[in-house]
Amino acid sequence: MLEYAVISCTAGKSNTTMKIPDFYDIYCNTFQLAIKLANYVVNYRMPEYIFGKGSLDRLPQLLKDKEAGKVLFVTDPGLVKLGMAKRVEDSMRKGGVEFVTFSSVEQNPTSDNVEEGFRIFRENGCNSIVALGGGSPMDCSKGICAKAAHPRRKISQMQGLLRVHWKVPKLFAIPTMAGTGSETTFAAVITDSKTRHKAPINDFVLIPRYAVLDPEMTVGIPPALTAATGMDALSHAVESYTNHKYNTRFEDLLAINAVRLIYDNLYKAYLDGSDITARENLQIAALYAGRAFTRGGVGYVHAIGHTLGGLYGVHHGKAMAILLPHVMSAFGPAAHKRLAELANACGIKGSSDAEKAEAFISWIEDMKRKMDIPEYLDMIKDKDVDQIIRWAMKEANPLYPTPVLWRYDDFRDFIESVRV
Repeated sequence: MLEYAVISCTAGKSNTTMKIPDFYDIYCNTFQLAIKLANYVVNYRMPEYIFGKGSLDRLPQLLKDKEAGKVLFVTDPGLVKLGMAKRVEDSMRKGGVEFVTFSSVEQNPTSDNVEEGFRIFRENGCNSIVALGGGSPMDCSKGICAKAAHPRRKISQMQGLLRVHWKVPKLFAIPTMAGTGSETTFAAVITDSKTRHKAPINDFVLIPRYAVLDPEMTVGIPPALTAATGMDALSHAVESYTNHKYNTRFEDLLAINAVRLIYDNLYKAYLDGSDITARENLQIAALYAGRAFTRGGVGYVHAIGHTLGGLYGVHHGKAMAILLPHVMSAFGPAAHKRLAELANACGIKGSSDAEKAEAFISWIEDMKRKMDIPEYLDMIKDKDVDQIIRWAMKEANPLYPTPVLWRYDDFRDFIESVRV
């Protein structure tokens, strides 16, 4: 897939071919080397967290101990309808915590959502934020934090890498889904309300300071959402591990353990949403995977998936689940060794790295079928293909250290192979 200048040299009986990388290769590789070196002086922290069944009851004391002050409570309409938001509100009210609620966050949070949340935050004199939900309320809350640091900036001006770098309000995260890992990541993915361009704000100051991991908060999630969010966590771990250029051994171990936990527990939780042990293990997997990709980065699964969420409102986890095995297959031999290592961690057999990698990808496809996730994309319109490619390339290259570097034609070929 990479373009090279090819020079053949013949001397006596020897005939060698030298492949000389073109400028785009050099540019991307140099950029990634700079990021890799910079990573050694960056503090990749994890949030302080309380964990286990019933830990939500300890939230008010945590807020008081950390001097949270008045709280903006951010959630979404679905969690209000399910009664989960009320559980948190009741807990804070009982514990004497002063708060105001913002619950209008969309499935793919928009710049308008962030602006509205920030208006409520400022007008009510809030000091910190409690985010309840999956990636949407978490990302919106991080966007509000970014706005609090730079009230006059538009969201689009902060999307990209390290464009906030200012003190932000304390953020307390309560995940209700074991998938995004947003409780430990520095990314806030926001869709521009006008252009529908979906892109991340990436800054270390956005990593939540504290997290409450209560598996009881995930019990009410329907099977389809359990499947999508679990596959989202899997995509984080797999992309981080197959990237591997930015990772240390610590991130690799987190990714491996996340994959193994998902392998052992996702389908159990899908079949029986009340299985607290499976729910607990998936929460840990999401945390591990989120921390792994915070340093290791994601890849073309996310770069393409973000465009689908922005243009068509596709649930992020569903997009990840559909795309993940196709992208890993498209990488070919470049990803075989790392995928084989993940297969080994799960006990998936094969006589070679290639066989193990293919068996691992087959397991992902099998999980999709068993959890009623489509194999291909059915929403992409011809008129949007060019826009999807340009947005995906802008997000991914040169930042994401993918096993294979894709150009425009590679993206086009791939999209045509996965749409119906």
